[in-house]
Amino acid sequence: MNTVSELPDELQELLQGRDVIVFDAVCVLCSRFFKFVLKQDKQERFSFATAQSDVGAALYAALGLPSDEFDTNLVIINGVIYQRLDAFIHAMIRLGGIWPLLAAARILPRPIKDFLYYRIARNRYRLFGKFETCMIPDTNVRARFLTNGFMT
Repeated sequence: MNTVSELPDELQELLQGRDVIVFDAVCVLCSRFFKFVLKQDKQERFSFATAQSDVGAALYAALGLPSDEFDTNLVIINGVIYQRLDAFIHAMIRLGGIWPLLAAARILPRPIKDFLYYRIARNRYRLFGKFETCMIPDTNVRARFLTNGFMT
């Protein structure tokens, strides 16, 4: 499944027309990525969901991803669902400015990209740490999260 149009109707309705980043909110590295995007996203292009939320759980389930080990980050841009290193690459492209330079990693063959991504993802808590609880964003940031009113 690579597009929003292939997801269950409830998710399609929620995600339609939105660029979204789904991240592991207890992972220090993932939360830093979220904060980086939040700071650089001056146009407020991205909405967000944590992997631990109802939206995140529904997306992981629809994509056949484990819902207890959030080692696959997701980025949805223009209705296309990107995973792993491709998610990071497309988020950088969407941010614009100098950040698309980081997208040079897209020239790597898929096996190398996946190997690199999983080496970090599977060791992220040991390497970067883990929060005991999910962060609570302030009111302005909370408005950009896709959790309110969504039921799985």
